Amino acid sequence: MEANKMENKVAILTGAATGIGKSVAQKLASKGVKVVISGRREELGQKAVEEIRSQGGEASFVVADVDKEADIRNLIDFTIKKYGRLDMAVNNAGICNENLALGDADPENFQKMLQTNVMGVFLGMKYQILEMLKSGGGSIVNLASIAGLNGIPYAGPYAATKHAVVGLTKSGALDYATQNIRINAVAPGTTNTDIIAGSLALGTYDEATVSAMQPMNRMGKPEEIANAIVWLLSEESSFATGHVLSVDGGFQAK
Repeated sequence: MEANKMENKVAILTGAATGIGKSVAQKLASKGVKVVISGRREELGQKAVEEIRSQGGEASFVVADVDKEADIRNLIDFTIKKYGRLDMAVNNAGICNENLALGDADPENFQKMLQTNVMGVFLGMKYQILEMLKSGGGSIVNLASIAGLNGIPYAGPYAATKHAVVGLTKSGALDYATQNIRINAVAPGTTNTDIIAGSLALGTYDEATVSAMQPMNRMGKPEEIANAIVWLLSEESSFATGHVLSVDGGFQAK
């Protein structure tokens, strides 16, 4: 992929202070993309921005909670005021706050996951699309999961939210297929991120068990998922829309 094809493009990434989102931001910035990253933790966000700038990239951070419409609109407004347009977006923010069988699951925890994982993606897509329509198109990538394509034991509520992300992705892609807005999703397998660290801390699984879920017998790395996201954002994938790309160490092949 030639760097100059992405140079001076403008991208928004939610939940990008750490993990997969941060890795995507770094890769985009290295290709000359101006990145605006958002998250709830300002200290981590500013640290991510400083790392990108130290490597010669251009980056800004905006505090935003993705399930708050005002925060998403502020994120979009900041980007447009600073750069005048929006070319790419990655809706990465997500949580998994419990791992229990459905009968034991807490409705309040499920509601929190719905707000972040589903409403957050919906709001992001809504306002990203409206800006992209003004400038002639763009590319959006949503973070789904293998849990959005399968049933996962002790993760029913989380799986439901990620199935919803797949539905939003495919439906949005059809809505705007003739208006030069491509919308795709990446479905990571178990990846070494804060969400997995949190799940391991809950004690339902241990690292060896989680690694063994993938035929490659290891967890993915954030940069491996980021490579797929960057490809879907780029013109290299110009005929792909409504696609859910699994990057999962062979999980879907089982």
